[in-house]
Amino acid sequence: MKTIAVDFSKHLGEIKPMNAGNNGPHGMSERGTTNFPDYKALEIPYARNHDASFYPAYGGEHTVDVHRIFKNFDADENDPASYIFEPTDTYTANTYAAGTKVFYRLGASIEHGYKYGTYPPKDFAKWARICEHIIRHYNEGWANGFHYGIEYWEIWNEPDCCNFDGTNPCWQGTDEQFIDLYEVAAKHLKACFPNIKIGGPAFTAPKHGPLQLAFLKAVKDRSIPFDFYSFHRYFKRPEEVKIAVDTAVASLNMFDMEIPELILNEWNYIKGWMYEDWQYSLRMERGLKGASFIAGSMLVGQACEALTMLMYYDARPCGMSGLFDTETLGRRKGYYVFDQFKALRRLGTSVQTDVQNEMIYTCAATNGQDSAIMLTHYQDLDEASVEDVCIEIQNIPAENGVVAEFYLLDEKNDSALVRKERLTAKNTSLYLQAKLFDTYLIKLTAV
Repeated sequence: MKTIAVDFSKHLGEIKPMNAGNNGPHGMSERGTTNFPDYKALEIPYARNHDASFYPAYGGEHTVDVHRIFKNFDADENDPASYIFEPTDTYTANTYAAGTKVFYRLGASIEHGYKYGTYPPKDFAKWARICEHIIRHYNEGWANGFHYGIEYWEIWNEPDCCNFDGTNPCWQGTDEQFIDLYEVAAKHLKACFPNIKIGGPAFTAPKHGPLQLAFLKAVKDRSIPFDFYSFHRYFKRPEEVKIAVDTAVASLNMFDMEIPELILNEWNYIKGWMYEDWQYSLRMERGLKGASFIAGSMLVGQACEALTMLMYYDARPCGMSGLFDTETLGRRKGYYVFDQFKALRRLGTSVQTDVQNEMIYTCAATNGQDSAIMLTHYQDLDEASVEDVCIEIQNIPAENGVVAEFYLLDEKNDSALVRKERLTAKNTSLYLQAKLFDTYLIKLTAV
């Protein structure tokens, strides 16, 4: 018997946006298909718009990236006619219509083949002014624009990325050039817009590598704006969320830096990036194992005090999406994990849980009257012989009467209500049996 001791009297702060993601809803297509209602129902708090230019339903090749909006670098950056805003306007409007805020990545989508947008701009100051006008368009109405009040503006994506052949699909310049670009852009944009959040640079991982350390040292020594530190991590065990966050904090401490917002804004299950491991990873991401992994990672992230936000890659219907099918836009198993975590966010306040087993991941939340517990049984295994886990959830305060509803995500159930019972004892326990990759949301409603 594995035990989870919950103390609803010990409040640990807010349920954080561990259910943010990359990319927004698919708008209505010429074939009459959309995932907009399903996307909106998840109440995703933020959508990073990285790699949006890969997806025709978002606007395709003219969308989001600085070099796609401002096609001719020699054009006048002060002239609205120099910009192609329309595709990104539509994509951004759809995202906000779904109740999701945009987290805007300034820079370029990853370029695995021909390199075009990932070269260093030939004039860093002009590139910064182009970004300024993009911000003015979406936040201040410039060029027939909008007043969205987009908070987060991230400079670049994975300047440290390195393929197995040594090439970099995200940055074709030197480390020093990247640091200089970030400095010029961050200082200019912060001077223009003191109230927005400027950060980045979306490292592949917050490891203590040469670029990571040189970048952080420059931020400290040159007083470069750095409202948030964004980084990525692809892994097999949910515990690695905490490892990534601890590594980021350790890096910042090396330079005696104040800890900014820490945002892990790309993550997913990856066994390996090549050959059979890559194919296996894609299959797992789309199925029940991937869903349980999502749940475990969100629940670990919630417990990381220094972590501000998790942003899953990817809500875009693509090979790495555990939320939406590529062809039909139908729900995949991971969709229901996001739906369950939404219930915790609605309740608002995290409470103490003590889990006495490393394969069970959990979080509990309350609004002072009603509560919920979310848990998943995850191991990086596939064997059908893995034994079910019997779980006792202790200290349920039910002296005034509580209805417990069990919603199960497994191969047969898509977060379906599978059990309901009424509790009346002062500090009673709940019991359940969890198969490998089962994810439960247990709602506790006062009566």
